[in-house]
Amino acid sequence: MYFAKEVLESSSKMRQKWEDEVKKLVSKWPDQKPDAQWSTVSDLPIKRLYTPDDIKDMDFARDISYPGQYPYTRGNQVTGYRGKYWTFRMFSGMGDAATTNARWHMLLKEGQTGLSTAFDFPTLMGYDTDSPKARGECGKCGVAIDTLEDFLVLTKGVPLDKITTSMTINPPATALWAMYCAAAEIQGIPLTKIGGTIQNDMLKEFIAQKTLMCPPDPSVKLISDTVEFGTLKVPKWNTISISGYHIREAGATAVQELAFTLRDGMEYVEDVLRRKKLDVDAFAPRLSFFFNSHIDFFEEICKMRAARRIWAKAMTERYKSKDERSWWMRFHTQTAGCSLTAQQPYNNVVRTATEALAAVLGGTQSLHTNSLDEVWCLPSDFAVQIALRTQQLIAEETGAANTIDPLAGSYFVEALTNEMETQAWEYIHKIDDMGGMVAAIEKGFPQLEISDAAYKFQRQIDSAEKIMVGVNKYVSTEKESIPFLEIDDKIETEQIARLQAVRRKRDGKAAKKCLDDLKAACKKGDNVMPYCIEAVKALCSVQEICDVYREVYGEYRDPGLY
Repeated sequence: MYFAKEVLESSSKMRQKWEDEVKKLVSKWPDQKPDAQWSTVSDLPIKRLYTPDDIKDMDFARDISYPGQYPYTRGNQVTGYRGKYWTFRMFSGMGDAATTNARWHMLLKEGQTGLSTAFDFPTLMGYDTDSPKARGECGKCGVAIDTLEDFLVLTKGVPLDKITTSMTINPPATALWAMYCAAAEIQGIPLTKIGGTIQNDMLKEFIAQKTLMCPPDPSVKLISDTVEFGTLKVPKWNTISISGYHIREAGATAVQELAFTLRDGMEYVEDVLRRKKLDVDAFAPRLSFFFNSHIDFFEEICKMRAARRIWAKAMTERYKSKDERSWWMRFHTQTAGCSLTAQQPYNNVVRTATEALAAVLGGTQSLHTNSLDEVWCLPSDFAVQIALRTQQLIAEETGAANTIDPLAGSYFVEALTNEMETQAWEYIHKIDDMGGMVAAIEKGFPQLEISDAAYKFQRQIDSAEKIMVGVNKYVSTEKESIPFLEIDDKIETEQIARLQAVRRKRDGKAAKKCLDDLKAACKKGDNVMPYCIEAVKALCSVQEICDVYREVYGEYRDPGLY
């Protein structure tokens, strides 16, 4: 006791001496910014110094523990990256299926370990390339997919039982996943052997990204259908990637991204439990998440550590899960597109490297690194190779993978992790009180919170309270030249010709029957996935399937946009 008292008294004297020295120095040379401006990019205040006093209420076993042990603050896997690196999963999609397939094979040759697909805007919205609503957009922001024949070209030469594929698709997710399942069966691969992820997260669309088709309730019903079908038929597939990425890109703070994403996840769990009557441990292990890794290094690391802890608590305390695999938050990370600048684009390489390192130190299972040119165009071969090499350098050269959760125990990191968890739970409980996330979306709550945060941040950039190098500080008038990828307009003409050829050669009666069967299933409330698979095999198009949904469930118009 005497020793402990002596140590405390000594520590107190040391702190007082330090504070006196700070005051003396600051009186001569003031800080670079006022106290109020020392904050994270999301405006969480940051103190000058963190000490044991900032984590005095923490308990190692309860709050931090060991890797692979509850509450998984330090990661799900007991061996971390020593056992296996994160999946190098570069986002690819441009022009037509053949062009994207070529990019896939280039990336696999360069060392990518998982595939990821971006679809063009018509496909994302559930329209075919020849729709009047699609004109001029074919292949511009991703790959154009109209029918199973396109999908077979996209996956040509890819062993679907040996490599996982992520598909960034939301309203038409059932149709595109049905094509993937059909392509596997055509390759002779049973559905039990394929693995991957469909984003399939409509709640974040209503909140942030706004690729909308049907109203919230039937949209969530379709997602629950995929969860049920995957649980019973495609057990290695992640049927939702619950996405905070787009919430953050819309202007949310790190805490808002954390809270709204996890509350979306809870909403999906509750919907499956209610509609499908599955046991939580039958499907929860295949839920996955998707986070943004922004430029504020420590804030992002702490966000990811807090996310695992919140999810573990939610699964055990809210949903009484008994399977520890349900308690794991497994997530993919992408570096922040909104942090990239058109000005001085080579600065984006440094931004992406910093954000990628934060994701690794935060314990991501999968990572996409943005290319330096993405603020201008789809990534060129030149830029995407640099982005992939960024991940490989972090894995092989930096030592970041040598030990697990190397920042654990830092007074600052643990205090900031706790603060982010506390603030996220406050948001989650507020949404609970509103009746859940669908009810909160209908009230406009998360949308307004994000809008306010985005407006505040932009004002801080405009006033130079927050700095973006090359934008509001260290500005250059010189233009930097970078390789520029453009999609030829002839891609659209050729894609329309292929689609029309498919319509001419298919069995029209069989296609119509499949669509009628799908419509009947929608009206009865049956699981749509078996009907979608039959429809794509009959060469029904993405729009034909989505038009069934629009007819039965109605179309949604965002009240904030109309």
